[in-house]
Order: sequence, then C-alpha cells, then structure tokens
Amino acid sequence: MRDVVTGARRVVVKVGSSSLTARGGGLDAALVDRLTAALADARARGGEVVLVSSGAIAAGLAPLGLTRRPRDLASQQAAASVGQGLLIGRYADSFGRHGHTVGQVLLTVDDVTRRAHYRNAYRTLRKLLDLGAVPIVNENDTVATDEIRFGDNDRLAALVAALIQADLLVLLSDVDALWTGDPAWPDSRRIADIRDDSDLAQVRIGGTGRAGVGTGGMVTKVEAARIATGFGIPVVLTAAPLAAAALAGEPVGTLFHPAERRPAARLFWLAHATAPRGRLHLDAGAVQAVVRRRKSLLPAGITAVDGAFTAGDPVDLVDTAGAPVARGLVNYDAHELPGLLGRSTPELAATLGPAYEREVVHRDDLVLL
Repeated sequence: MRDVVTGARRVVVKVGSSSLTARGGGLDAALVDRLTAALADARARGGEVVLVSSGAIAAGLAPLGLTRRPRDLASQQAAASVGQGLLIGRYADSFGRHGHTVGQVLLTVDDVTRRAHYRNAYRTLRKLLDLGAVPIVNENDTVATDEIRFGDNDRLAALVAALIQADLLVLLSDVDALWTGDPAWPDSRRIADIRDDSDLAQVRIGGTGRAGVGTGGMVTKVEAARIATGFGIPVVLTAAPLAAAALAGEPVGTLFHPAERRPAARLFWLAHATAPRGRLHLDAGAVQAVVRRRKSLLPAGITAVDGAFTAGDPVDLVDTAGAPVARGLVNYDAHELPGLLGRSTPELAATLGPAYEREVVHRDDLVLL
C-alpha cells in the first residue's frame, strides 16, 4: 500500500471528458456513478475530496445535435452552456445517493492568476469543504476566451491542489499509468514511480485523449504532475476505472513522488499560476546575475522590452536566445522602461530623481523557471 495515499486527508481528483462520456456522445451514467462511488468511499474514510471535472462541452454535444467537439470558440461555449447543467445535475444525483451535497465552482485563468481572485477561490473551496460538501470544479468554458483559457483541466487541477494545500492529487485518464511509450507498442512498459525529472527521460509521450472528446493528453498530465509535486503534493496517475483502488492506496498507475521542500506559496503562484504580461530581454551578464547569483534585475542589464504591462504585473525575463529564465513582478510600466535601458541606477537617480534608483524586478519578487 502507498502510505502517501492512505495518509492523505485532503484529495483533489481530476477526471477527463473521455472517462465520463459514452462512445456515441453524452454523459455515461454508469461511468459517473462508478466515479462518485469511489469518491464517496474516500469521504467515508474521513477524507475531504475536491473533484475537478471536465465534460461540460462533451455533455452538450448530443443535445445540440453535434457529433464531435466543435473547433470554433462560440460553438464550444454554446455546448458548455448546455452541458454544464447536465454535468452538475448528474453529479448531484449520483453523490446524493451517497448522502453528499455538491457545490459547483467554475473558474477562469483570472481566478488563479490574480491574487484577489485567488484568495476568493480559496475561501469558497474551503467553506464548501468545511460544510461537508464536495466541490466540483471546472473551467468556465461558457465565458473563457482563447486568451484566458487553461486549455485543459490537468493544469487547473494541479493549481487547485496547491491552492487548498491538498495532500494528494489523482489524475484520472483513459490510460492506466504512465508508460515509456504508447501502451500498444510491444517494447513499452508501465512506470510505477517517478521520483524526479531524470525518470522522465525514458518516456516518449504525446497525443490527446479520445478523438473528438478530450483536449488534454499525457503531456499535460505529466506537466500537471510536475507542478503539483514541485509544491510537495504526491500525484497518482491512472485510469478512471481504477479510481477506487488508487484512492485506497493500492499500487496502481504511476506515483509521482513529491519534492522534499515545499516552496513559498507566493513564489509557486508566481511561477505556475500567473500569465506573463510582457517580456524583458536580458544581456548575458544580467542572465548570470539573475540565474546564478540570484540578484535583482537592474535597468542596465535589459536590452529590449515587449508587451503592455503596468507596475506590479508578472513578466518573463528571457535570455539572449529569447528563452524564459525567470518570472517576476515588474516595478515599472512598460512605457517607462525604454528610456532606462542600459543605464545604471545611480545615473538614473541623478538625472531623473531618487524614485528611479530601484530595481526593475526585485529578487524577492522573482522566481527561476
């Protein structure tokens, strides 16, 4: 048995569209009931459960006469508006048979990237758990645009797990574990444990879920696992039919072991839950100062500025090849910076005033990527 699983009190479970829908489209009641039974068993053992569930768009396809997931955003939003009610209704009925009340929580990227929204999301989830309800989280597909989408619920689940400081994240898929390659390949083998990034070198991953239904794939699940384990949260990746076994601690699927040290919540938020509003291009010396010596970023080390941001926004710091090396909260508006580039802070203070003798990004507001 897996001790990190059996000892987990607060668990986030993510399930994808392909694990909830029938081949012909629409929700499969039997699949939903099997999942809720597994989560109800976990609740009966004294745990708290948050469910991050895809399926709103998939559930809305059949009622609208659509045979597959539409490509255009407006049709996706229309399907989500029909399907979200069907999805939460099915969950309410199914959990109700186990004596549990559900609460719907719909989030957009802004709700976890803006600090005020982030705190509000936490308070809502925390109160639902305190009241004994099962929060069911989904991306708010009816209003999310291409610019403010998570893109998949795997990343959302990892961020929710960190938000509520969960003890375990379970990612349910239509594949029973992480394999070294496609499970259909004769030389592929199941990987029982991932302890660090070096274990991922043997893995060849790609593709998406079942055609026409899901949006995620094994790549997004591995990235979600890396986000969660980086915050000290163990992750189990397995197939939806094995949910009960996984939550009971049986050695099914793949266990991603957590990092030994949990980073400060603020730095985790900055690295994983923010969307950069611009980019600061650094010269080689500034890259060394920021990355190697963990120094603040000064105007003298910046060669160019991209984006329209204001002071306090997150921005990416990129090296001479354009690759992001860090993310930080900038102390200047975008329009202020071009006149400061390449100049020392004493020079700026002497010519522009003492207010300009400050870092562009302070090291306390900076995280390496």
